[in-house]
Amino acid sequence: MAGPLEGINVLSFCTALSGPFCTMILGDMGAEIIKIESIDEGDQTRYSSHKINGVGTYFLSVNRGKKSITLNLKDKRAKKIVFNLIKTVDVLTENFRPGVMNRLGFDYETVRKINPRIVYASISGFGQTGPYAHKPAYDMIAQGMGGVVSITGPEKPGSPHVRVGYSIGDMAAGMFAATGILAALIERGKSGEGQWVDVSMLDSQVALCENAIARYLGTGEISRPLGSRHPLSTPFQVYETLDKPIIVVANSEKLWGKFCKAAGKEEWITDERYKTKGLRLKNYQQFNPEMIALMRTRTYKEWVDLFEAHEVMYAPVNNIEDVVKDPQVNARQMIVEVEHPQVGKHKIVGTPLKFSRTPCKIEKGAPELGADTDDILSSRLGLGEEEIRQLRESKTI
Repeated sequence: MAGPLEGINVLSFCTALSGPFCTMILGDMGAEIIKIESIDEGDQTRYSSHKINGVGTYFLSVNRGKKSITLNLKDKRAKKIVFNLIKTVDVLTENFRPGVMNRLGFDYETVRKINPRIVYASISGFGQTGPYAHKPAYDMIAQGMGGVVSITGPEKPGSPHVRVGYSIGDMAAGMFAATGILAALIERGKSGEGQWVDVSMLDSQVALCENAIARYLGTGEISRPLGSRHPLSTPFQVYETLDKPIIVVANSEKLWGKFCKAAGKEEWITDERYKTKGLRLKNYQQFNPEMIALMRTRTYKEWVDLFEAHEVMYAPVNNIEDVVKDPQVNARQMIVEVEHPQVGKHKIVGTPLKFSRTPCKIEKGAPELGADTDDILSSRLGLGEEEIRQLRESKTI
């Protein structure tokens, strides 16, 4: 069976990460993604650092399975090609600053007149409205302005602020955009009409900070960095053992009891300072040093053996190599192999979306620049070889 989005066609003006991550999700589920790139160098991430045979790993990671068409969007004939392609697709995606698509001539109002059923998705730093709408943004800007940086990092006062270790500012916007596109496609099935999906990187970070914001709105408490620990439960963090770190989670009295028995600290089960989650939080400044000292009395393996025997919830702190080699990760096909004409066979991250009847299939790597231009022009728009040759000679494509 093909993926659940087989038959859905997406025209993508997206570059860098947020937009390509969105269309990658749609493509993994079977949608055809036609990626429009400039005729000179294409998506900037093609040439980012960390290359395999000259191709950026950044580009390879989020553009698998897509088709690439190169167009000189300053050329009137290229614009006509885009308008004709718009008639044939279900979705248009872009992640420019507001106003760019208007200058190109592909703004929503223009596009919807050509294809009233199209779902038009825009990802930008601050959205299409509001006082910041036309400001530029990058991942770090969104993380900082959205509150994420203020609650991330070491608990020690005076420690420098840190960003989340991956580009959650871009990727959250991409995920929300994919969700919005799917919802708009479902609604189109009822109304027969498309609509504009407007996703902001800042909005997406605010949405992900819901717990911290809810606490502030409800109590006035301004959240701060807490290192690895949870603000509402303890023990629920990383602890150092004699040789390597381990994550311990005991966020219920049942799990707390199991931990105490495993650790040989049964007296803590009835200790008036620690016997409930609320008391452990209230007395955290006294409790945590005792936990730290306790966890440093054994090796990681010794704790794992005890925790397994007593059904205590724990986890390792895996580095990226550990993750890639993890048997559960591999059993779920989260590392897959694809092929690229220049790079050859290489491994990339798979999709977390698993469907019982219409599974996702990641079989094709990222496209070479303009690799599908001729095929798209001939199969979708009916152009002949001579017409395509003339367009190439005139540097329209």
